[in-house]
Amino acid sequence: MSTKALTPRKGVLDIAAYVPGDSGDGGRETFKLSSNETPLGPSPAAVEAFRSLAGDLHLYPDGSARKLREAIAATHGLNPDRILCGNGSDEILTLAAQTFLSPGDEAIYPQYGFLVYRIAILSAGATPVVAPEKDLTVDVDAILACVTEKTRLVYLANPSNPTGTYLPFSEIRRLQRGLPANVLLVLDAAYAEYVRRNDYESGIELAGEAPNVLMTRTFSKIYGLAALRIGWAYGPAPVIELLNRTRGPFNVSAPSLAAGAAAMADRAHVETAIAHNEKWLPWVSEELEKLGLSVTPSAGNFILIHFPDTAEKNAEAADKALRAEGCILRRVAGYGLPNALRMSIGTEAANRKVVDVLTRFFA
Repeated sequence: MSTKALTPRKGVLDIAAYVPGDSGDGGRETFKLSSNETPLGPSPAAVEAFRSLAGDLHLYPDGSARKLREAIAATHGLNPDRILCGNGSDEILTLAAQTFLSPGDEAIYPQYGFLVYRIAILSAGATPVVAPEKDLTVDVDAILACVTEKTRLVYLANPSNPTGTYLPFSEIRRLQRGLPANVLLVLDAAYAEYVRRNDYESGIELAGEAPNVLMTRTFSKIYGLAALRIGWAYGPAPVIELLNRTRGPFNVSAPSLAAGAAAMADRAHVETAIAHNEKWLPWVSEELEKLGLSVTPSAGNFILIHFPDTAEKNAEAADKALRAEGCILRRVAGYGLPNALRMSIGTEAANRKVVDVLTRFFA
């Protein structure tokens, strides 16, 4: 009998497993502000659509996700044939790597880019290349400087997570023009619905006209369907066709498809979520800055809070104080930001509680 051990493909052992936002230890009132979830919950229409499928759980879902693609297309004015649905946008980000990367290839992502990018690249056996950022903001020139003949893919979140910063779309277009035609630009627009900037675009238009741009979106944030894992992508027909070859045949469940279509149609619920964020994002930022904290200006539904570099008042100490009173924020040391916490904008009660705890912490 052979004594050889099983060995994973190149890159797998270099992956640090993704650690999601903590939910606390339960047993008391807890404000979970660690995963950028909406504090308003899902649309009632989505909940009803989900429940309506309870008697059909023995049936396979529609593998083409036709009704969900049509609902997305109707909302955004798109061709449904150029939309792909996935088990969260995470699956689509991974599919892009599996479809377009091979061992020996390189893929670029920004210094503070979503950790899933690195995982996807390494799992495909390719080499991750990190482009430095400038003032916690993606630097187009730094990305272009990283491009080599081995580059096949670039990941870019806009707005970025965990910083909340964004690039005006003129910069995104400049990046696309500077990339070789054989490099796929994946624009991760998970927080696009929250952005209120005149110079911002999610990437739909560019993905509709450029042959090497794929835009991804999610139902996990503003639509409040994180538990159902629904994402979608829009891009050139040849790219979508290739991704359809590599995705699982039934990658989105039937209840998720129904709930997603209902959520997409409920524009009033989305507008309410936008209004809530527009009110509380600046309020929380301003209140924390009054305490002497630095808050990175955010275009999403979360903020990055920077703490003093002292043992008594640093991010770790603040995190302990917050957790002791049921406020669960996100440590971001894994992103190279050991002295910062990321806070999702929560309910009024949650937002006021965090400010209260930190006010007493610094007092």
